[in-house]
Amino acid sequence: QVQLVESGGGLVQSGGSLRLSCAASGRTLSSYVIGWFRQAPGKEREFVAHITWAGSNTRYADSVKGRFTISRDYAKNTVYLQMNSLKPEDTATYICAARILSTADYDYWGRGTQVTVSS
Repeated sequence: QVQLVESGGGLVQSGGSLRLSCAASGRTLSSYVIGWFRQAPGKEREFVAHITWAGSNTRYADSVKGRFTISRDYAKNTVYLQMNSLKPEDTATYICAARILSTADYDYWGRGTQVTVSS
């Protein structure tokens, strides 16, 4: 089992920044991928970014490329999502998830943290 707890959401003006945290516990994460997803009201959940715990390989959705940066801290067992140049369309609940590197499906999900960007 992997437990994931997000924090760092809030209300920010357009153009502002926020840093989200995803604290992981329960298992050694060396063979895992940690991803960030988001879901806005009335919309489907969408992929935002992911990072491989061991190799720090990253991938981003086109909509956030160049504005968001995903990173991880070994010592704190935490993955971060630095979000800059925020836009109103970034408003959503941001959720982190974990999957084993060799699989495509995310098995573990956090509860999410709300990000609201005002115009």
